[in-house]
Amino acid sequence: MTPTLATMAGYVPITIDAHLVENIRHLIAEREDGMLLNLLADLYPVDIASLMERLPEQEARYLFLLLSDARKAEVLSELEPLWQERVIEGFSVETIADLLDELDTDDAADLVAELPEALRTQILSELEDEEEVRELLTYGEETAGGIMGTEYVVVPDTATIEEATEAVRMHAEWVDPLHSVFVVDEKERLVGQLPLKTLLLYPGRTPVQDVMQQEVITTLPHVDQEEVARLMEKYDLLVLPVVDEQQKLLGRITIDDVVDVIREEIEEDLYHISGTTGDESLGDSLLKVSRGRLPWLLLGLVGTMLSGIVVNLFQAGLQQAVVLATFIPVMTAMAGNAAIQSSAITVQGLTSGKLWESDLVRRLLKEVGVAFINGGVLAILLIGAISVLGLGGGKTLQLSLTAGSALFSVILLATTNGALIPVVLHKLGIDPAVSMGPFVTTANDILGLAVYFTIASFLFLS
Repeated sequence: MTPTLATMAGYVPITIDAHLVENIRHLIAEREDGMLLNLLADLYPVDIASLMERLPEQEARYLFLLLSDARKAEVLSELEPLWQERVIEGFSVETIADLLDELDTDDAADLVAELPEALRTQILSELEDEEEVRELLTYGEETAGGIMGTEYVVVPDTATIEEATEAVRMHAEWVDPLHSVFVVDEKERLVGQLPLKTLLLYPGRTPVQDVMQQEVITTLPHVDQEEVARLMEKYDLLVLPVVDEQQKLLGRITIDDVVDVIREEIEEDLYHISGTTGDESLGDSLLKVSRGRLPWLLLGLVGTMLSGIVVNLFQAGLQQAVVLATFIPVMTAMAGNAAIQSSAITVQGLTSGKLWESDLVRRLLKEVGVAFINGGVLAILLIGAISVLGLGGGKTLQLSLTAGSALFSVILLATTNGALIPVVLHKLGIDPAVSMGPFVTTANDILGLAVYFTIASFLFLS
C-alpha cells in the first residue's frame, strides 16, 4: 500500500549530485549495508529512483535489493520504464506481483502496461487486484480511465455521518490521499460527495443526504487526460470522480496524477517544438537516441534543400544584383519568428480550452491586424536602414521598396500561417504544438524566400 502520512513525514528531500552518487558507490563497494539503509531510510522514493538512475546497473540493483518490499514498490513506480525493466530482470513472477500489490491500482497498471506481453499475462494472474488492474488496462494510456485509481471511500446515501467516518477509518490505510467520501444510491450511481471537513462539523446521527455536496463534477473514462487536467484546474478540484454513462462510480483522479499529466503535456509540446521524440534517458543507447532525432533532422534537410531550390530558381536575378542575397537571412528569420509568435498564442489557446471554435475567425483577424502593424513598422525601419546605408548603388530606392514590401508580405503571410496551421491540425486530431516544430518553421522560410524573390523580380530586376 502507499505510505501513510506518518511515514512520509520522516522523509527528507535532497539534491542528487555527483558527490552523493560517489559516496553511495563507495558504500556499495565496501558493502556498508547498514549505512546505506540509514541513508535511504530518510529519502523520498522519487529521490531514491533518481539516485539509482545515476548508478551503474549492477550497483542500482544492489541498492534496490536492500529496500523493504513496500519501499521497492514505491521506488519502482518512480523509475523510468527502461530502468524498471533492468531492476526487475531475473525476478520471479510471484516477486514482481508482490511488489505491484503494494501499489495503488493505477500505478500498478502503469507498470504492468510496460511489461512484455507474455510476462504481463503471468503477473496479472498473480495480482490481488487482478480484476481492477485488468479493467484499467482496457483504457487508453492518456485517458481519464488510464490515470484513475480504483481506491476510494464510498458510502450509501442512507448512511449517517458516523457511518461515513467509520468507513474512512477502515479504508484510510489503503486510500491515499484521502480528500472526500463518495455517496452512491441503491443502483451504485454517484449522487454526492462528502469532504472530510463535513465529517468533522456535523453530529454523527446526521444523514449524509442532508449535508453532502449534490452537484459533483465528474468525467467519463475515455475523456483525454488533457481535458481532465483543464477541468480540475478550472474548478480547483483536488479529486475528480470517474463515472460511466449510467453515472456508476468507476474510480477517482487525484491532483497528484494531474500534476504529472500537466508536466508530461508540457514536455511533449517542447519535444514537438524542438523536433525530438522526447523518449530519451541517460541510459539509452546512442542508436536509440539517434533514431528519435534523425527523422526530424531529415525533414529539416529536405526543407533547407527546397529553400536552396527556391534560391536557385532566381539565380539569374542574384547574378544581376548580388545585393539581394544580403536580405535572404532577414526574410527567413522574420518569417520563422512571426510564425512562431502567432502559433504559440493559438496553440496555448487550443490546449488550454480558452480558444473556442466561435473565436477562430476573430483570432485570425486579430493576428492579421497585428501583422499589418508589426510588418509595417519593420518594413519602414528596413527601408530607412537601406536608404541611410546607400545599399543598391544607383538603385537604392528600388532596393529599399523591394526589401520593405517583401518583409511586410512575409510577416503577414507567416503570421496568418502561424494562426491557421494549429487550428487545422487540431481539427485533424493532431497535437497543434507540431505546428511550432522544425518542419513548419522551414516551410515558412521557403515561403518567405519565394515571396521575396517574386517581389524583387517585379520591383528591382525589371
